[in-house]
Amino acid sequence: MSAALDQFLRIQTQGLPGKVAYSVGSLDQHAQLAPCSAFEPFLPPGSRLWGKTTVAVRCVAPIAWTVYVPVTVKISGNYVVTARQLAAGQIVTSADLLTQTGDLGTLPASVVTEPAQALGKTVRNGIAAGQPLRGDLLLAAWAVRQGQSVKLVSSGDGFTVSNEGKALNNASDGQIVQVRTASGQVVSGVARSGGIVDVAY
Repeated sequence: MSAALDQFLRIQTQGLPGKVAYSVGSLDQHAQLAPCSAFEPFLPPGSRLWGKTTVAVRCVAPIAWTVYVPVTVKISGNYVVTARQLAAGQIVTSADLLTQTGDLGTLPASVVTEPAQALGKTVRNGIAAGQPLRGDLLLAAWAVRQGQSVKLVSSGDGFTVSNEGKALNNASDGQIVQVRTASGQVVSGVARSGGIVDVAY
């Protein structure tokens, strides 16, 4: 069972940021497990391989049973903290950020690990100085602002047509934006940085 569990943990933790180390806790010594020839480790619903967690191991043959194994996943890596207090609506600059090294396993999964992930984004709610910065506390910068003159671009096989219009709402890169053309027609398109809106006709 330990070999199957070790292989499962090694594969599942490959994509995590930083250097990963894990330790497997001991099973309840009173657990009487029937002999098993095929093990299938899996994560119980709602679990994640981060910090103190549990991995389930299912026996698929000859008798089906499942046991839950305590696991601790330590992720040594860089994360971003606020260099000073940030106010709601503030745009994040490099002066607002510091990088620290520590165990990411003790931090929320949404913690920002690269300053580039936060630069230019807007602070959703105020954040105190020295706090680990989380991605869910940031809003992507607007690619298109309400009232802004935008360039509508529609392209197909061998052609590109462009038009001017006014954005009717704010939108981040990749979000849907409504645009009123000079003729008064309202069209929807996908916002792109630089005031460009991709429209499919």
